[in-house]
Amino acid sequence: MQYNLVKKYEPGMLNVNFFTFNAFEENTYVLFNEKKQCWIIDPGMYDERETAQMIAYITDKQLIPQAIINTHAHLDHIFGVQALIDKYGIPFGVHEQELPVLRMAAGSAAIFGFDFKHTPKPDFFITENEPLKVGDDTLKVFHTPGHSTGSISFYYPQGNWVISGDVLFAGGIGRTDLPGGNLDTLLNSIRTHLFTLPGDTTVLSGHGPATQIAHEKKHNPFLNPQP
Repeated sequence: MQYNLVKKYEPGMLNVNFFTFNAFEENTYVLFNEKKQCWIIDPGMYDERETAQMIAYITDKQLIPQAIINTHAHLDHIFGVQALIDKYGIPFGVHEQELPVLRMAAGSAAIFGFDFKHTPKPDFFITENEPLKVGDDTLKVFHTPGHSTGSISFYYPQGNWVISGDVLFAGGIGRTDLPGGNLDTLLNSIRTHLFTLPGDTTVLSGHGPATQIAHEKKHNPFLNPQP
């Protein structure tokens, strides 16, 4: 596990740190502002050790958790949701179309050999037509299905970054062979939403390193197949 500032802390801006958790090496993001309010995106802490690391970070930075907001509800992105709800009593939000994925979580865990008995229930739904307020800041919400039916991405223009979940990776795209996945839908989501952002926008993915929109437009083999 590591956490690093994506860029140097900027007062008056919404800042972001990330952790890498669980066997799937999933990226969990922590957004925070100068008031110490924080929002956790896709908490993937699987065991007590990883949960303790997250709590220690929040405590050390004197952050005040406000909510959990998920890009989607695949198992590796929700492992740590209930632990944060239990610890901080904060609400959990996801796109409504992810409810079937949540309902399958326990079964998916059994298939992969994970211990996951308590599937979290969302307290609110996140929709594309309603910008998401995080303190005094606002995240633009894009509905970007294809990896899962209710996949969403969070765009913060002031910080010049987008958190894409498992939609777009550095040199790759999300898998589309899971329930609700569709390759054509995923490629369309990337082209009509993410690829309309400025080229120097940093893409913070659900797995792997950060990248930039311009780089992926030019080099991503799934979106620019070579003859």
